[in-house]
Amino acid sequence: MAAHTGAGNTDDMADGTAEGRPDGAARRDDAVRAAVERGLVSPAAPLVGLLDTVGIRASAAALRAAFDAVAAPGTAVLHAFAVKATPLVPVLRLLHREGIGMEVASPGELALARAAGVPPARTVLDSPAKTPSELREALALGIAVNADNPQELTRLDALVRSTSTRSPLGLRVNPQIGGGSIGALSTATATSKFGVALRDEGAREWVVRAYLDRPWLTRLHTHSGSQGMPLELMARGVAEVYGLAEEINGRAGHRRVDTLDIGGGLPVNFGSDAHTPTYGEYARLLAATVPGLFDGRYGLVTEFGRSLLAKHGTVLARVEYAKSAGGRAIAVTHAGVQVATRTVYAPRSWPLRVAAYDAGGRPRTGPDVVQDVAGPACFAGDLLAEGRSMPSLGQGDHAAVLDTGAYYFAHHYGYNSLARPGVYGFGPDGAGGVRFAVVRTAQTPDEIVAESGGAHVEALTWR
Repeated sequence: MAAHTGAGNTDDMADGTAEGRPDGAARRDDAVRAAVERGLVSPAAPLVGLLDTVGIRASAAALRAAFDAVAAPGTAVLHAFAVKATPLVPVLRLLHREGIGMEVASPGELALARAAGVPPARTVLDSPAKTPSELREALALGIAVNADNPQELTRLDALVRSTSTRSPLGLRVNPQIGGGSIGALSTATATSKFGVALRDEGAREWVVRAYLDRPWLTRLHTHSGSQGMPLELMARGVAEVYGLAEEINGRAGHRRVDTLDIGGGLPVNFGSDAHTPTYGEYARLLAATVPGLFDGRYGLVTEFGRSLLAKHGTVLARVEYAKSAGGRAIAVTHAGVQVATRTVYAPRSWPLRVAAYDAGGRPRTGPDVVQDVAGPACFAGDLLAEGRSMPSLGQGDHAAVLDTGAYYFAHHYGYNSLARPGVYGFGPDGAGGVRFAVVRTAQTPDEIVAESGGAHVEALTWR
């Protein structure tokens, strides 16, 4: 596959184009070359993650502009980044500075958001398994909470009676509209583990009664989007929840539900540099499908993750060896299952583009060769790309794994005790060059030993 394909959609992309080529691709080329020249990737450090800060800012701006374009003036909109997509404190800080809040789903993610300086009023807690202590902490801080099920709502009943809180509280419902092409990510199927299953017998009436009985329950939440989910089906899920909010408010005789949390899950195009679908396309589809959503009567919360970061990340790996087997060329790199777990185990659902760069960090040229790009882990299936046509990768060259800004270098899989790579953000230095900043330092062997019980070496030697 060629290093750069697709001119992109100029409609409302998060990235512009220059001479028919996405600006992000040109920035990536510059960053790869600079990373090689400055030794960020080298024989001693053969794997790094790179994040395009210009692209991240552009995505945040595109998201805000898309919803501003369809919402009534004065509508309260909180775009909360799904921290699970890229749980790196400097990234969260950058997004916070760009007007994005945080959606967290664990004590660890909440700690990351707080470390990034994100205020409680711009934080939303979602999780299907919140403990009593998590709920108490959220209510004490004033963080918005979406309860997942009736038992959690019962816990909130007790906490609300005993605690004074500023937290906006809501309930997550599953509209049961069906799944997309990736079953493991589909959250709105008939048997999804998330939320109250709205079409189950008696469930809708139970939800309505729950709101009528609880004046403090003011938000309604759903999340039907995911990679592989058609936009029309996502919009249908939002429409179902909007209709439920209207029913609750109608029966209450006033606006009991004042905010709709519509989740995220905008799919990402992993086939080219084009930013499709766009936030603008989705916002306009929502406005056409659910006109009342944007008329100003409801505050809105979104929870996008992958779509904000994926296109702006690159995993850059040095080719350690180039070999062949059965007539197939194989480039053995240091990027494999530990950074691209989903791609290695489910390549049809999670294919990634790989761009070829030479030893100096310049785009590889020459005829395409059918080859595999392999990782370092000790099993045969550790392949990032299999039978891929691309310029031949030789020893000392570099393989750039594209569109990996979300769910890749931030979610490490400890196979073979392979170290977490360092991550660097890059942007213009003001003099026509590239500036780098450390986002996360590479994991050391000592740190691997420490987290693997190194301090307790004699723990199991008793007789």
